Amino acid sequence: MKADPRAARLSDAALAGPARPRDRRSIRRTNLAVVLRILRDGGPRSRAQIAADTGLPKPTVTSLVAELVALGLVREGPAQREGAVGRPGTLVHLDGRDICGVGVEISTSSVHVLALGLGGATVFGHRTAAAVADMTADAVLDLTARSVRTCLTALERDGVRPVGITLAVPGVIDADTGTVEYAPALGWRGLRILAGLRDRLERPVPPLTVGNDAKLGAVAEYVHAQGAGVQDMICITGERGVGAGIITDGRLLLGSTGFAGEVGHMPLDPERRPCVCGRTGCWETMVGLDAIFRLAAADGDPVRDPGVELEERLAELRRRAESGHARTRQALDRVADDLALGIALLADVLNPQAVVLGGYFSHIGDLMLDRVREVVRARVMAPDAGGCEVALSTLGFRAAAQGGAHLALDAVYQDPGAV
Repeated sequence: MKADPRAARLSDAALAGPARPRDRRSIRRTNLAVVLRILRDGGPRSRAQIAADTGLPKPTVTSLVAELVALGLVREGPAQREGAVGRPGTLVHLDGRDICGVGVEISTSSVHVLALGLGGATVFGHRTAAAVADMTADAVLDLTARSVRTCLTALERDGVRPVGITLAVPGVIDADTGTVEYAPALGWRGLRILAGLRDRLERPVPPLTVGNDAKLGAVAEYVHAQGAGVQDMICITGERGVGAGIITDGRLLLGSTGFAGEVGHMPLDPERRPCVCGRTGCWETMVGLDAIFRLAAADGDPVRDPGVELEERLAELRRRAESGHARTRQALDRVADDLALGIALLADVLNPQAVVLGGYFSHIGDLMLDRVREVVRARVMAPDAGGCEVALSTLGFRAAAQGGAHLALDAVYQDPGAV
């Protein structure tokens, strides 16, 4: 079967992967990218270290570094002695202080805009709480455009140029046409989101792209975990909907048509509750935000009020659980068991090194984590859960926007000369 070229391109763009040595016949653009990615992945190093890492001649590395300095992407810092004798080597650092990538997450409860510099530092961030799931698509686009305009104005004021903007949306995406094919949590079908946003911005904007929120969250989690040597992981989002980004051998798994990761719709619920997707029995009806709030509180309880900020509602659940509130504790135990059921199934099929729980799980998941791990170990066929560690995200609700910003910046790491 012929591979989907769109999926291949998105995989390449989403995760450039660790820098790989190139031989001396590599074209200059490729070598510039390799040097830049080595600095990203390994930190500051001397020209001699870069030459050793790439296998390129030292004069070639000197020329490449000079070009990257001229582009404003790297800078030369203090010297470092590399051995007992000889002159200290001047360290080369990532710079790019004048450029950034912008990620914009549209979730069911907020619009979050985040801009990251080349080295990963946050240069702008703002979240607008809103009952997005109850708004019309036009109203959501209006809100998103206002948020993006605020970001672009702030960046312009600070002399920072965005090289791209990536939207993160909870749904099935056609990246080539900029269309949200289906987003059940938002009630969208066939929404040409990039065209709608571009029309509303009414100003020249950097390249716009759109991707699935769970996959972009996985990109952010993978970048965050690179130092731990994790190459196979599943990143599960926890919002009204539940999805997953799957990293295998350091690459984002998309499937033949880009739909891989729709784990929230695995038919695991024995009570066959209706799901927003139109089916019944989906996993997200057992472990999504609607489930935890339904189980933990009665109708009319403030924690079930979408008009109250999500973080406030989760903080109240935590307070109740820690005070020993029976219904809250029972709800957490029930969700922990159901969450572990799905994780064990995924671990049996994919055998990841890690399953990272993001979204609302990162706020109250520590209250469930021991139970989740215990049930996963009991259910997974392989000994010791096949080496799979279940952990909580430290990125929380910013993961998808952060992944979008990383994806926007990836264009620089693929082709520094295009800056």
